[in-house]
Parts: sequence; structure tokens; C-alpha cells
Amino acid sequence: MTPHISAPKEAIAEIVLLPGDPLRARHIAESFLEDPVLYNQVRGMLGYTGTYRGRRVSVQGTGMGIPSANIYIHELIQFYGCKTLVRVGTAGAIQPHLRLRDLVIAQAACTDSSLNNLRFGGQNYAPIASFSLLYRAFERAQARGMPVYVGNVLSTDTFYPEDPEAYRLWAQYGVLAVEMEAAGLYTLAARFGVEALCILTVSDHLITGERSTPEERQETFNQMVELALETVAG
Repeated sequence: MTPHISAPKEAIAEIVLLPGDPLRARHIAESFLEDPVLYNQVRGMLGYTGTYRGRRVSVQGTGMGIPSANIYIHELIQFYGCKTLVRVGTAGAIQPHLRLRDLVIAQAACTDSSLNNLRFGGQNYAPIASFSLLYRAFERAQARGMPVYVGNVLSTDTFYPEDPEAYRLWAQYGVLAVEMEAAGLYTLAARFGVEALCILTVSDHLITGERSTPEERQETFNQMVELALETVAG
């Protein structure tokens, strides 16, 4: 057990999906896993373990933002021996060619967070995905005819920025979308030598102001989860 996960070590699989929302963790467990068992509900951050096509898979909510997500990611890797971690979440598009419900696979993650500056003494670190996971996810998405893009994302600490146009600078340098956790996941995965990937659904568009309906979000989220599961356990 850890301060944030009340489970024995054997209760959590080596493969873990990481939605930010704990209710999405429950949805994934109940909709996609066979015989899911609840192993954590400390602070309402639900975690489940079940099987997918015969492989043990866990799903753990992480909360919003790098500081919250990194607590759970660190504990899953260091205390529970998790080897493959995939964030499944939503993002805001900042490129005009992206559309609502498109999938973005984060090849790398920029960030405006100070965590890596503190970690590396003010030097810049480029957090990147595990190539093997990225390659498999892209291949499977293409085979299923999913609208998928691979590239850089921005992991921001600020959901409501002082300057709502600040994203335009990142867009000028080819960043595809804005989310809140990938850079933290990729940094810890590199630090501890495990595999990590972030797959995102475009739920809103910062340029056009478009937003998905709750029904559209759920349908696309399910497709993204299926892709993640096929990538790591299919």
C-alpha cells in the first residue's frame, strides 16, 4: 500500500491505463475489462484490475494536471512494478487541420510546468513517448480507419490561462493540441525505464471554439480506449 493507493502489490497489473477522471476509470473497467475488481478508492481516485483478451490490465484515475498524475504514476511504477502505462484523455486542438473527435498520439510533450525545470536545474528536457507503443498504436489506428495524427502536444499547468491566446505561440511551432499530463508521464517513464504513451481525443478546438457533445465525447472515448487496449494487450 502507498499513501494514495490502498492495494496489495499483486492487485495491480503491469499494464495500466490512466484516465484523469476516476469515473472514466470505472467506465473503462466496467465496459472493457472482464471480471474487474476495484482495488482503490482512496480520495475517490478509483482503480480497477481485470483482463482484456486474457491479459491482466489495470485502470487508474490520476486526477488533473502533472502534480496529481505524477503521484499515481510514481507509485504505480516504484511500488507496484507497473511496466506499461498509457494515458487516455482529451485535448484541445490548436492546429486548423485537426477536427473534433480526431485522435492525437503524443510523440513528445512540451510543457509550461516548472517541474522539469526544477528536476534538471533549469535545463530543458524533451519528454517523449516509447516508440514501440507509438508505432503499434499508429498502425492499429490506421488499420481501423481512425482519423489519427502523431506529433507534439503541450502539457499545461493552467486550464484557465491569463492570456487565452497564449496557445498560438506553441501552434506556430507545430504543436498539435493542449492537455495536462503527458509530459509528466513521459518524464517518469524515462526516469524509471518503463514504457509510456499518451493517446488523446480532440474534444474541443481552441481556434474555432467548437466543442464535442457529451455523446460524441463518450463514443470517441470508447474508440480511443479500444485502441489503447489493442496496443498494449491485444
